[in-house]
Amino acid sequence: MYQLKRISTALAIIGLSTVGFMGHSIAATSSGSITNDSSNDFQRQNNQSTVRTSQEVSPVTNGVSQKFTSDSETAVSLDKLLPVLKYNTDNLPTVANEVNNASWVEGAEIDRHLGTKLQALLNWQHHGVGPVDGYWGVNTRKAMQAFQKENGLNVTDTLNQETWQALTSDEDLMKQPALVNYQLTEADVNVKTTNIPASTEAKSKLDGMHYESSLEGLAEKFHMNEKYLKALNSDARLTAGETITVYNPGNPNTKPVSRVVADKATETVYAYDDNDNLIASYPATVGSTATPSPTGKHTVEVMVHEPNYTYTDDDDSQYIIPPGPNNPVGSVWIGLSKPTYGIHGSPDPARISRQASAGCVRLTNWDALALLGVIEDDATVEFR
Repeated sequence: MYQLKRISTALAIIGLSTVGFMGHSIAATSSGSITNDSSNDFQRQNNQSTVRTSQEVSPVTNGVSQKFTSDSETAVSLDKLLPVLKYNTDNLPTVANEVNNASWVEGAEIDRHLGTKLQALLNWQHHGVGPVDGYWGVNTRKAMQAFQKENGLNVTDTLNQETWQALTSDEDLMKQPALVNYQLTEADVNVKTTNIPASTEAKSKLDGMHYESSLEGLAEKFHMNEKYLKALNSDARLTAGETITVYNPGNPNTKPVSRVVADKATETVYAYDDNDNLIASYPATVGSTATPSPTGKHTVEVMVHEPNYTYTDDDDSQYIIPPGPNNPVGSVWIGLSKPTYGIHGSPDPARISRQASAGCVRLTNWDALALLGVIEDDATVEFR
């Protein structure tokens, strides 16, 4: 069933090597934690009923992103997990108009304006690029290659005419603006913040692993690189009522995911439907040389939104790190039938695909939430 559920008992995982995947069917209370008894203590309790429909939510937005009106089970799940983003395009600054009108021709250099448009087109067609920064880089290239794979195109290392034509073939999607105006709310500027200490013991004494600044919170809300957000709004004071320029995330994939492949070579998570069609991809960190991920096929066993994290030190002392976006497993945990492994969020989205993990799969928090909203309870997770 595609239903949001609650975890009424604690879940625990020992050590950093235990973090993992998260999916749409479970929403844990803020007191939910990850422990070494996750497979045995997981209790499922239905709290709502929805009916899947064949009509999937359009990726095209019209003044509102991440607002799902369909009654499909995945849309209902995503609507509970993702913030509604209201935007407008009135009197956009010059840079926003240049990005929104950017187009590629054979041989053209991918500057920051075109790079932002390219990243937007890939994201909107459900192949994530990580934090939007306008630059051609490894995660943008991987997203393009996943898009090529999904659409039966030649897989290339650089953008070509065939790929650009496919990316821009949806006229409605092309009308969607990449950069938009957003009016800051009291909640945006007064988001709860904290200074994250270095030691695990000190972290365990915090009331939450919150953002360290309102800028960090805004960047994550709009799936952006912090420096890019600041560059687009260099004169902004970030006060309530102020209008700033942000990236328009659009709407994520709403098709149910029945199979996931975590590819170690490309450091990408590929999501498939029940007909084995590739429907989405996410940049990821998949293990490391020192602590590799497992091999073979496993299944989703537990899914937690806003998990605690239990760390066991070498002397067996334990520290419970509270929930929050800067928790070691971010905002999501999807535990697997392989004990202590899973897919999870990250406190450092800019380093996805650029750092090591202790055997699990790291995604940006927004990609982990998007996957949480659509992954089936018994989905298969394969490591390659």
